[in-house]
Amino acid sequence: MASVACIGECMVELRQAQGGASAGQGGGLYSRGFGGDTLNTAVYLARLEVKVDYLTALGDDALSDEMIAAWNAENVGTRRVVRIPGKLPGLYMIQTDAKGERQFFHWRDSAAARQLMCLPETDELLNSLMSYDIVYLSAITLSIYDASGRDRLFAAIKRARLLGTRFVFDTNFRARGWPDRDVAREVFAAAFAAADIVLTSTEDLLALYPAESNDQLMARIPTPELVFRLAEPVSLLRVPGATHEVRAEPMTKPVVDTTAAGDSFAAAYIAARLAGSDPVEAAQAGHRLASLVICYPGAIIPGYAMPPKKRHRPAATRQATK
Repeated sequence: MASVACIGECMVELRQAQGGASAGQGGGLYSRGFGGDTLNTAVYLARLEVKVDYLTALGDDALSDEMIAAWNAENVGTRRVVRIPGKLPGLYMIQTDAKGERQFFHWRDSAAARQLMCLPETDELLNSLMSYDIVYLSAITLSIYDASGRDRLFAAIKRARLLGTRFVFDTNFRARGWPDRDVAREVFAAAFAAADIVLTSTEDLLALYPAESNDQLMARIPTPELVFRLAEPVSLLRVPGATHEVRAEPMTKPVVDTTAAGDSFAAAYIAARLAGSDPVEAAQAGHRLASLVICYPGAIIPGYAMPPKKRHRPAATRQATK
């Protein structure tokens, strides 16, 4: 069975409950959950029957125990999760104003996941990347490591690619995670150069390269397979020798919450490619799942709401890069 390693961070999420805050007062009621972009993708991959492991670091606390139990319940592999005694996962809080606009507050500077690239277990973890068909991570993942940690990760990915592992990079950009945009641009360039598939969007790239056209933005990415999501529900798909426009089907239900639209798109795209679909079919699958996910609140929709499983052509046998 094809396998994927998702690398990243999952945090404790505090979400303001409806009617939880009193007018003119601080406090209020909050519900607690867990969230993280690459974790969302891992859950959807598992639901699409892809063998997936989540690679991260957690503490030895009760909240970290709850995360492990929840991931196991979703069939997300946890054998690559490093537990660090005395550490805790990161925390973020979501507040929503009267117009429904969300504001995020983060407490993550000392989170366990930030140490993943500098632990006694790191070498073994990075060497394991060679055993996967795909390594998937996002720009948020890269933002939590320091420069030496990123270099160590990129070196391991390059070694794995020599044995046929493909590297999928999602440009999920959050400015607050970077010291400045120049550092982010440098890291993005390194990821673009190493990737086999890049999943990106106008929202991410225009934040780094303002006022550039779609053609200019796409030209910055040399990878052979590029999925470029536009502000409208359309993707530009570039493969060797051709560029295709892939449109999402018209929505038939109201949009409730756009959280994890890109994360679920990534999962459906990767699952379809591993199952033998061509890139256009994979992008269509991505749009279908994302269009469904945004009709439900929260990042992870109920299991019963997942689309029916579709048969794909068998995936090609993995071959080492010459």
